[in-house]
Amino acid sequence: MKRPFSEYPPAGPSSPNTLPDEEDEDEVMLKIERGSDELLSQTGAVSNGSVMSPAPNHADNNNDAKKVKLDTKNPGAPSRVIHIRNIPNEVTEAEIVHLGIPFGKVTNVLVLKGKNQAFLEMSDEVAATTMVNYFTNCTAQLRGRAVYVQFSNHKELKTDQNHSNANPSAQAALQAAQALVNQTDTQGGPNTVLRVIVEHMIYPVTLDVLYQIFSRVGKVLKIVTFTKNNTFQALIQYPDVVTAQAAKMTLDGQNIYNACCTLRIEYSKLSNLNVKYNNDKSRDYTNPNLPTGDPALDSALAIGGAPGALASPFAAMHGLSSPLTAAYGASPAGGMPFTGMPLAGVTPTAAALGAAGIRLPGQPSPNCVLLVSNLNEEMVTPDALFTLFGVYGDVLRVKILFNKKDNALVQMSEPHQTQLAISHLDKMKTWGKQIRVTLSKHQTVQLPKEGQPDAGLTKDYTNSPLHRFKKPGSKNYQNIYPPSATLHLSNIPPTVDEEQIKDAFTHAGASVKAFKFFPKDRKMALIQLGSVEEAIAALIKMHNFQLSDSSHLRVSFSKSTI
Repeated sequence: MKRPFSEYPPAGPSSPNTLPDEEDEDEVMLKIERGSDELLSQTGAVSNGSVMSPAPNHADNNNDAKKVKLDTKNPGAPSRVIHIRNIPNEVTEAEIVHLGIPFGKVTNVLVLKGKNQAFLEMSDEVAATTMVNYFTNCTAQLRGRAVYVQFSNHKELKTDQNHSNANPSAQAALQAAQALVNQTDTQGGPNTVLRVIVEHMIYPVTLDVLYQIFSRVGKVLKIVTFTKNNTFQALIQYPDVVTAQAAKMTLDGQNIYNACCTLRIEYSKLSNLNVKYNNDKSRDYTNPNLPTGDPALDSALAIGGAPGALASPFAAMHGLSSPLTAAYGASPAGGMPFTGMPLAGVTPTAAALGAAGIRLPGQPSPNCVLLVSNLNEEMVTPDALFTLFGVYGDVLRVKILFNKKDNALVQMSEPHQTQLAISHLDKMKTWGKQIRVTLSKHQTVQLPKEGQPDAGLTKDYTNSPLHRFKKPGSKNYQNIYPPSATLHLSNIPPTVDEEQIKDAFTHAGASVKAFKFFPKDRKMALIQLGSVEEAIAALIKMHNFQLSDSSHLRVSFSKSTI
């Protein structure tokens, strides 16, 4: 049983863990009701409609503060208004709302960030009572911090919803919550097992990556992964419906990596997962002694005496985070998944690439630098490598090695882009030679010092307008393909015809085999060349080729043929 709030020791004035008692709640809310200057000066916040948001003190803001009114009745009695304490400073209204969604309809929210408190109004006392009872036996968490849930002394949180300065983030959080509840009503009721589909999976997503993400919401019991209709899917089991619903509400529609690997989550028809093996396809975190399904490996584990004897290469990855996992703070206690099995075909190097650049404190920086070797030193230039590798990510810097000009360093903007470049360009024949593309030991490409001779072998493309993926959510992520003999052309002006384009490619040294404009969009076309090697050389020469005074050709590899 959780201790009464009066039993918690007082914290210092600067402590983020200060837990104000119930009298403080009355004092805070009465000050809001009166539009108190004292409250504004203490919290650095003003009331915009129903939420306290950071803003400088201003006399006009007192009128907003007066918009919040509270009806008080019997202190300590059940109420549909819930008081939440010890919230992190950076918590959003949406995160507060998500705490209440599994228990019923949320009708209002008030966040006092300067006081590390929040108020949540439910549609009825039954929903509020269920929520308080649940979090009495199970500590609620926001961004890795324990928060404390109890009834408010107040029976209703009244706000002027039509006020012109109503906080848009609070209103958006409430509207989004209602939309998700409506969606749940049409898709079926909550369940402890979630079905997860990963869309636009341009970078491999593994069981361990899913564990890292979904364990940020709550304890994950079991995961089973599989491929259906050429789509990677997973079943993930939580210990209770509340946690599963919170995970669905929080993670559905989110991207694991920038603009790709989108999570689509729905409730499974299954109520329990039967996991027979702990390996790279399935995992029961409640039973780490399950066999792997590989007799030789199981024998080795039995002789070794401990399931952790053969550590998974992905174990090194669990401290790293993508933009999605970074939003949920540090791993929960006991959050390291079972690491008894090496994952087939995965190296520690490849594992390190799974993170998308943002890392937790104390973790190594993921590498974004590629070593490209066996280049044709008579043909290679920094611009050529920028264009070729730019098909698979935004190239920041290129350095051709001064004393070994058939080698170069290429720095990409994100780690998963390096993996794309390796998987698509390694061992690809370019300028008559089979190039090799691997991770470099360097963490960055150094620019030459001022006055140091470089012969133009190092170039910085950080601010290049030719980056294909700099726009968040760019559709280019959905059109990444390996080198092919057919090229996709776009940005073709109406004044340029088929013969002009074919002539331009012929002058670039390519042999054109076929050409076709898109029937519904003449700004785009396909051109088929004699070989993949020809297409690579043509892409390098013809991407950004000037077709008219205001139009430059855009070239990429196509999955289609003519």
